[in-house]
Amino acid sequence: MDRPAAGASYQRFPRVRIRELRDDYAKFELRDTDASIANALRRVMIAEVPTVAIDLVEIEVNSSVLNDEFIAHRLGLIPLTSAAAMQMRFSRDCDACDGDGSCEHCSVEFLLSARATDSDQTLEVTSNDLRSADPKVCPVDQARAYQQALNADFEATAGENRGILIVKLRRGQELRLRAIARKGIGKDHAKWSPAATVTFMYEPDIRINEELMDTLTLDEKRSWVDSSPTKVFNLDPITKQVTVCDAEAYTYDDEVIKKAEAMGKPGLVEINAKEDSFIFTVETTGAITAYELIMNAITVLRQKLDAVRLQDDDGDLGELGAHLGGP
Repeated sequence: MDRPAAGASYQRFPRVRIRELRDDYAKFELRDTDASIANALRRVMIAEVPTVAIDLVEIEVNSSVLNDEFIAHRLGLIPLTSAAAMQMRFSRDCDACDGDGSCEHCSVEFLLSARATDSDQTLEVTSNDLRSADPKVCPVDQARAYQQALNADFEATAGENRGILIVKLRRGQELRLRAIARKGIGKDHAKWSPAATVTFMYEPDIRINEELMDTLTLDEKRSWVDSSPTKVFNLDPITKQVTVCDAEAYTYDDEVIKKAEAMGKPGLVEINAKEDSFIFTVETTGAITAYELIMNAITVLRQKLDAVRLQDDDGDLGELGAHLGGP
């Protein structure tokens, strides 16, 4: 690999274009950068964007069939609305409570009390039974139900908002507890990860050799188009021409290339990955919106780069810079 001249800049100006954006889903393009930045952004979204999750459970009464640890684990995995997580303090760094993680600056208290009294019915204890001391931090399904009620759509979706099941109680059984939710990141525990799925792919560059394509019969064209496991190519019924209808559906399986070689037409199509263009797909747990996840990840990544820059200014990276600069 050729090294740049001493003093040469690596500076680039990445561009982002949003293709689709919903509360819990986003699809966007990241251009004019390389795979290291794309993967860094992906990893930060998964493991380093902070959210709020239940971290401490004090059980007063539990006569259910599940033991205390099992219930505490299930409570920790309930996604909580975390729009304010970036402004909260980590409990270990909170000077208001000396790191105990029990003050309003670094924690939120939840209470749960449920008792089954009906002999014929099983009582389902769900996330809807959790009562938060801070209305800004509550189970995601509670917040969604409240929003739907404001939109006068609560009755139509009431069946979908039963909450996340914690435990089932029979007659005489009771569950009473206090829980503390704290700020954290997915690197410490998966319950703090705001991302359900974050993936990216290289944008494919597909070019059909029109001269070779014209030498194929209609049946050969149809056979070649059908050889792709995904709908990447289309055979126009009127013009009889093969076109690219969805380049992003290509999964780099090389099936169309192998088919062209088997037909004695190598070079029929050329497929390359654009090394500076990526397509991201982001799905969240609902703790924060997809837009907040992306923006918070960029903020965290910039903070990390600023920390590296400060180290460089202090001379800590001098030896590394001399090594990269070469002789």
